[in-house]
Amino acid sequence: MSATWAERIPLAVFVAAYLSFVFKPNLRAWAACAAAIALLILGWAGAIPWSQSLGEVIQWNVLALMAGMMVIAHVFEQSRIPAVLAEMLVDRSPDARWAFIWITALISVLSMFLDNVSCVLLIAPVALSLARKLGANPVRPVICLAVAANLQGAATLIGDPPSMLLAGHMKLSFNDFFFYQGKPSMFWVMQAGALASGAVVFWVLRAFHRPNELVACERARSWTPLWLIVCLVAVLAAASSFDPGFVWFAGSASLVFAAVAALWAVKRARWCGVRALLTAVDFTTLFFLMGMFVLVEGLDEARWMERIASALHALVGGSLFGAFAALVVFSVLVSAVVDNVPFLLAMLPVVGTLARQFSPADAPDGKLPLLMFALLAGACLGGNITPIGASANVVAMGILRKAGHPVSFPGFMRIGVPFTLAALLAGAGLIWLVWA
Repeated sequence: MSATWAERIPLAVFVAAYLSFVFKPNLRAWAACAAAIALLILGWAGAIPWSQSLGEVIQWNVLALMAGMMVIAHVFEQSRIPAVLAEMLVDRSPDARWAFIWITALISVLSMFLDNVSCVLLIAPVALSLARKLGANPVRPVICLAVAANLQGAATLIGDPPSMLLAGHMKLSFNDFFFYQGKPSMFWVMQAGALASGAVVFWVLRAFHRPNELVACERARSWTPLWLIVCLVAVLAAASSFDPGFVWFAGSASLVFAAVAALWAVKRARWCGVRALLTAVDFTTLFFLMGMFVLVEGLDEARWMERIASALHALVGGSLFGAFAALVVFSVLVSAVVDNVPFLLAMLPVVGTLARQFSPADAPDGKLPLLMFALLAGACLGGNITPIGASANVVAMGILRKAGHPVSFPGFMRIGVPFTLAALLAGAGLIWLVWA
């Protein structure tokens, strides 16, 4: 299937934009928006294939959900609740190893609902304090915190941007991440990975068998932000009754709860001002995603997704397991060195087309969950291989460097690689057993 010049233009624009994301990550929002505007102008002028309106291309529900969660997470951080919970777990642990294991488990739970970077910033100081009192090196515990946070981001709808993007593409509700079409979904996949990688964490922390040292306990400034998150989760769990197509309800609910949290923090608690709350919203990421939605639609309109899917189908010789394994390995390797958000966003329509080629005629989306979940699992777990694969890793390395414990690239990988392999084998194995 040869491509015309009109079909090659969107591909060239996308490749140029993607290269700028890799080599100039600080300018990725500008590059994505500029490339998107160029495609829109060409599409409206009839120079390239284009049939969708801007409102149909951009997933506003996903962006609203993301923006609202940023504000809610910021208010929750200000409450000091995560630090209080971590310190309580440390003080109730029988020895140092179990103290580090319990706070690693805590960050896993928190990262299902909060940004991974925020979780590391909140919990890592507790690990540093305990290591300092023990006279121990904090490198291993802090790296375990970072990779555990990355692992659980894909467990729920609101845990990580890739989860939200997948939900927007497949029209998944909050509950669908637990059970989809009556079968275990991504939450259980990530828990299988957590159990397997937990054995790696236990082995990595084997040297911390000394008696525990108590850490100074903070007091929570207020428990109200925690109840707001609990209420939001309950509302999202009921969202499928009001919005089964994942079109508007989740984003609207997130913005409403964000407004309540902001009003409470500014007027009642007086923790921060409006400017601080606006700063908590990562507008760079939001505009970057808006641009990416347009760029990916340009590729789809020019039938590049269909071509890539056909090439992948031919490459694996029509083998479903071959396609599954190739997706997992490819997404892991790519996400180990580049941001998984643009990669996942570009691959979603490719995997959708590929899944239809493997599905029977009477159930065209029959293999869609299998391959989509493989893509998400690989993209989220791949970031744990290297210190640059995920933002949480970069932040953890910065914290250790400031504390006088710089970590080398191989030093991180000695923990990241076995952790990722254990989680990936267990998680991918469960996906195949349930959905193949």
